[in-house]
Amino acid sequence: MAGMALLAAALLSACGTSRWNYTPQETHVVRSGETLFTIAFRYGKNHEDLARWNRLGDGSLIYPGQVIRLTPPPGTTSVAATPKPPPRRSVPPPPDDPAPGWTWPTNGQIVSQFDGKPGSGTGILIRGRPGQPVVAAAPGRVVYSGGGLIGYGQLIIVKHNDTYLSAYGHNASLLVKEGDTIKKGQRIATMGEGPGQKPGLHFEIRRNGEPVDPQRYLPAR
Repeated sequence: MAGMALLAAALLSACGTSRWNYTPQETHVVRSGETLFTIAFRYGKNHEDLARWNRLGDGSLIYPGQVIRLTPPPGTTSVAATPKPPPRRSVPPPPDDPAPGWTWPTNGQIVSQFDGKPGSGTGILIRGRPGQPVVAAAPGRVVYSGGGLIGYGQLIIVKHNDTYLSAYGHNASLLVKEGDTIKKGQRIATMGEGPGQKPGLHFEIRRNGEPVDPQRYLPAR
C-alpha cells in the first residue's frame, strides 16, 4: 500500500500544475530547441535584458549547453587604495511602447482568472470546444511556435512591439511558424485540451516580460 501511495503521489506531481513552476535561479543552461524568447518567457524575464546581460547582441545565436545569466551582472567595485563607492552603471529604462489594439483570441467563458502566480495564474483560461479557432489578439511577429515549454502544451508566442508579447497555450494544431508576420484576428491555431483534459485556451499578455491581467487590456464583451 505504501508503495502504491508513493507511486500515486509521483504521478500527481508529474501531471499537476507544479510542472508549470520554476525555481528562481541565477543561470539557465540552454537546451536543444530553446530560444532566448522561450527562456525569457519561462522565467518571466525580458528577452532584451537577457541579451544585454549576456552580451548576446540580438540574442538570435544561442546554442545548447550555453549558460545564460538570468540576473543583472554585479556592479563594478573600486580597486583603488582608498575605498570609494562603486560607480553606478547607467541602466536604460525598460521600453514603454504603447499597447496595441487588442481583440479576444477566441470565444468562450473564462474559467480560470489571472492572479499573477507562476503557472496557470499568469494568464486566463478560456473554455471552448475542440478545434475552435484561435486568433492573434493583435498584429505582430511569431517568435515561438512549438511544444517545448512544460505546462503550456502546443504554444505560440507573438511579439507585438518591444514592450508587449502575447501567448496562446494548449493548442491542438499550430497554423503559423516562427518568423511569420501576422495580422490582428488572423487564425493562428486550433483549440486543444488544457487542464483536466477539457478544451480551453491559456492566454497571456506580458509587458516587458512580466505577466499582466489580460482582461485589463481586452475589450469589454
